[in-house]
Amino acid sequence: MSTSSTASVSTHILDTSIGRPAQGVPVSLSAHGGAGWAELGTSATDADGRCKDLPAPPEGTTHVRLGFDTEAYLSAHRDSGAFFPEVTVTFAVVPGEHYHVPLLLNPFGYSVYRGS
Repeated sequence: MSTSSTASVSTHILDTSIGRPAQGVPVSLSAHGGAGWAELGTSATDADGRCKDLPAPPEGTTHVRLGFDTEAYLSAHRDSGAFFPEVTVTFAVVPGEHYHVPLLLNPFGYSVYRGS
């Protein structure tokens, strides 16, 4: 949850090729600080394709990164394997704001956006 001095981040994944959530995809959250990138925590998508337990970035964080390890999910659901074995999304944050960043995934493409 965000506070006046921190942001908060959530995400979910929709497999657009089947119109269903992508369950069991590992997700990591990292923050950029003075010494570069530091991983804050990891999770995995639930049956609804959501990660609800990602930690809040530390106070003063201005850039965060979501890492989606899509290889096992795509390989298990496609004959052709994973064209995108991972997806990394980096974005700017402002303290006090919540950022919901969904991943729309299919075998040969993906899209992200700031949701609500």
